[in-house]
Amino acid sequence: MLKFKPIAASLFIVFGLNSSNAYSAQSTPYFSPVWTLSQGLAQPESVLYDATRSRLYVSNVQGHPTQKDGKGYLSTVSLEGKLLEKEWVSGLNAPKGMAMVGDTLYVSDIDVLVAIDIDKAKVLKRYQAKNAKFLNDVTADKAGNVYVSGMLTNTVHCLCQGKFEIWLQDASLMNPNGLLAEEKRLVIGSWGIMKGGFATTTAGHLQTVDYANKKITSLGNDQPVGNLDGLESDGASGYYVTDWMVGKLFHFDAAGKAQLLMQLKKGSADHAFLPDKNLLLIPMMNDSQLKTFQKN
Repeated sequence: MLKFKPIAASLFIVFGLNSSNAYSAQSTPYFSPVWTLSQGLAQPESVLYDATRSRLYVSNVQGHPTQKDGKGYLSTVSLEGKLLEKEWVSGLNAPKGMAMVGDTLYVSDIDVLVAIDIDKAKVLKRYQAKNAKFLNDVTADKAGNVYVSGMLTNTVHCLCQGKFEIWLQDASLMNPNGLLAEEKRLVIGSWGIMKGGFATTTAGHLQTVDYANKKITSLGNDQPVGNLDGLESDGASGYYVTDWMVGKLFHFDAAGKAQLLMQLKKGSADHAFLPDKNLLLIPMMNDSQLKTFQKN
């Protein structure tokens, strides 16, 4: 069911952060809650907007994120927060990041990239990722190349010219999670250096990789920010980025300076931002909810 929560937007703005942190708080831009969808979702990890069909796709893990149990599925949701089809595509394992190229939806699923015919809601092909353990985010460039983060293997895979291969593997990627394909580079949100499980000794930050030479560069300085998950353009020159472990939403400017915008709960995952509608949609994986906010 839908739950409308008339909470003042100012409650989400966090002040008084220690100046020694790698980020600061700001009062603008900020977001007001619009709707929360709980019905039909089971550990939603990612949300993607389909402008052509005016609907949202939500990936549901429904189980352990590395277990091949066939319980994972994709849902369709309206922009008004109505569940359109709970199991629009089923039979997946632990689906996470998504990206569209034409009429094909690509979804990461543990160690495979799943290609889905959108109009038929049918799996077209499964691309096996070499040595993958935890495929995560998916993004596509203008040429139709599809990039997938291999979080636990410090790898970025690419479906390029019909072949799904390792595109880059480097420990300095610091367990890459969020991905965003730009014109000349790939932007990466790093989880951080792990110490066992998903806890980190050093938190992650934003990095970029040039397509031409695959050079890895920190965006701004390399100060730790958080266990970064979702990574989306703000519609200008900056980025909205989530921290899964502590439930934070950050804004990064073009120079890589991070500012904390919102404090949520643990499990804030791979979000979407619709600049033309000023809508921010955040899957709350641990709460099995999709939260939507309006940018003021």
